[in-house]
Amino acid sequence: MATLQNIRSKGPLLIVVIGLALFAFIAGDAWKVLQPHQSHDAGEVNGDAISAQEYQSLVEEYTEVVKLMRGTTALNDDETNQVRDEVWRSYVNNKLIEKEAKALGIKVTTAEIQDILKAGVHPLLQQTPFRNPQTGRFDKDMLNKFLVEYSKMDQAQMPAQYIEQYQSMFKYWSFIEKTLRESRLAEKYQALVSKALLSNPVEAQNAFDARVNQYDLLMAAVPYSTVSDSTITVKDSELKDLYNKKKEQFKQYVESRDIKYIDVQVTASAEDRAAIQKEVVESTEHLATTTNDYTSFVRSAGSETLYTDLFLNKTAFPADVVARLDSVTIGAVYGPYYNVADNTINSFKLVAKAAAPDSVEFRQIQIVAEDAVKTKALADSVYTAIKGGASFADIAKKYGQTGETTWLTAAQYEGGQLAGENLKFISAINDAPVNELSNIDLGQANLILQVTAKKAVKEKYKVAVIKREVEFSKETYNRAYNDFSQFVAANPTLDKMVANAEEAGYKLLERQGMYSSEHKIGDVRGTKEALRWIFSAKAGEVSSLYECGDSDHMIVVGLVAVTPEGYRPLNAVQDQLRAEIIKDKKAEKIMADMKAANASTLDQYNALTGAVSDSLKMVTFAAPAYVAGLRSSEPLVGAYASVAEVNKVSAPIKGNAGVFVLQMYAKNKLAEEFNAKEEEATLVNMHARFASRIMNDLYLKGKVKDTRYLFF
Repeated sequence: MATLQNIRSKGPLLIVVIGLALFAFIAGDAWKVLQPHQSHDAGEVNGDAISAQEYQSLVEEYTEVVKLMRGTTALNDDETNQVRDEVWRSYVNNKLIEKEAKALGIKVTTAEIQDILKAGVHPLLQQTPFRNPQTGRFDKDMLNKFLVEYSKMDQAQMPAQYIEQYQSMFKYWSFIEKTLRESRLAEKYQALVSKALLSNPVEAQNAFDARVNQYDLLMAAVPYSTVSDSTITVKDSELKDLYNKKKEQFKQYVESRDIKYIDVQVTASAEDRAAIQKEVVESTEHLATTTNDYTSFVRSAGSETLYTDLFLNKTAFPADVVARLDSVTIGAVYGPYYNVADNTINSFKLVAKAAAPDSVEFRQIQIVAEDAVKTKALADSVYTAIKGGASFADIAKKYGQTGETTWLTAAQYEGGQLAGENLKFISAINDAPVNELSNIDLGQANLILQVTAKKAVKEKYKVAVIKREVEFSKETYNRAYNDFSQFVAANPTLDKMVANAEEAGYKLLERQGMYSSEHKIGDVRGTKEALRWIFSAKAGEVSSLYECGDSDHMIVVGLVAVTPEGYRPLNAVQDQLRAEIIKDKKAEKIMADMKAANASTLDQYNALTGAVSDSLKMVTFAAPAYVAGLRSSEPLVGAYASVAEVNKVSAPIKGNAGVFVLQMYAKNKLAEEFNAKEEEATLVNMHARFASRIMNDLYLKGKVKDTRYLFF
């Protein structure tokens, strides 16, 4: 139990570390929900297919790891999608590296893994529960002890809960071990690539000079904004020429689609709100007179916040309740009131307030026999023996348990829905005096419990909260559905949908460049069927009406265009090209005006129409200068300054936001000593970051295919 709790306590950090180790080399997309009856391939890497069933098995494996680390029994839709994304990225990354490593003869041996375990410094190991409590470092002996215990585990003697926990922990370790091997192979491959990018003394000197040499300059500039776009003409031939010149920049490696859609979100009507308000008022009146069984009452009132008969921290209650809690006396009721943040009508009663510990240390022995009668008899016997002086730890070991102490903090149970045996267990721990022994009947088992310490006493509360969301009624939804379905039926083509949406009271939305790997349309959940339709439809078609979201959205989609794998067409990028041509022509015009004015000094350039001046200090070649007068980053400023002569005015320079001239008037050098080895080491680290980008090339080389949208 203590080991499992340690895993859960490190969950958020561990998930980050595993994510970094697994998925540091490739960016991927998100996929859809698997349909178990499908037998098609989910994707392909280097010509090797992975079936939908194989992919789902990997997803399920990682899902169990995540649930164990987070201490939860289920993941929501967003979390599940994230797991699927990470699994696919990991699978693709590993396949790409495996092929390259095999060709190069790179392997990871069992001896290497043992060395990693012996060193105990790998990030994955540092966050496992197998850590020495004194040093905080990974302890191989603790891992081996667990593995030995697992191999010798007597399932007939151990409680089912412990067996499940040990099995879960063993699966978790198996996953970590596999991940260590994959991560090590990736590290070795990247190290090989990185070491191929070496630095040298010349490069080191140049990098040092680029950083320590600083320049102060004066600038005169004419922004491009001083020239109206309407005065610039762009020919179709110019667009085509620039497109051909930059065509490789517009290469698209997967198909995308452009859509227009209408998203209708159903909300509560005035009648719906009035009905809920009336119910909350009635519940509040009854809450004022209720003196016991708040759990049943709050549940019967339809509250979203259930009552827990424990003293809890303020943070365990909704924020709107916390904000009003100090203004209420014990036994008093506050409300009803509307909370805009979560669209709810609320009231609450402060049932009780007390000083209670936030952390409790305890130890336990779980007693289970063939039936309830024998369980009780055995538990009574154990309880009596310990009361009489028997060793708690020795008896715990007799029943296959450690009997070690562990801390329970309020953060571990606050916010959860506690009821039944769980509530009874938590209450017993919180209520028991220090060092007193308890025999607790939990139905299928008994617990011999002893609280050994308490700390962090805080003021805590029992609060009965009635929180009702202002929801739409079935009648309101049906009315919205009928109206929208009539609109969809009357506008079966894209042109009609676009032309008539606004008049019918619907907002037309659009999305360009949608990929099959996406999870949602807009930010609406549950749009998988609509997404499948998008990637099977033809341009100009309109979908049927899809009900989605949390049963509160309706969507209809029109497919505008399909951009196949390959080069994006000119008409898709012509706005970008046109802007570039306009900027170039503005620069030509401004430079021509400067020449016509026969300007040669900063004062003469500053006298030009629309000119701005600026003073730039501590400019270096290593970093682009930000020019406040142009509101732009201008890399050419540092490039010019590094070769400029003092007090000489430059020729006009075409920048990002305008044409400018510069006059460098001072040079400075930071008081740093050149150290070739340090500079080369910095450059090597920089090269290593560049080397990681090779995964993108491997991705393209591997011809990765994603067909999961067909059945996920």
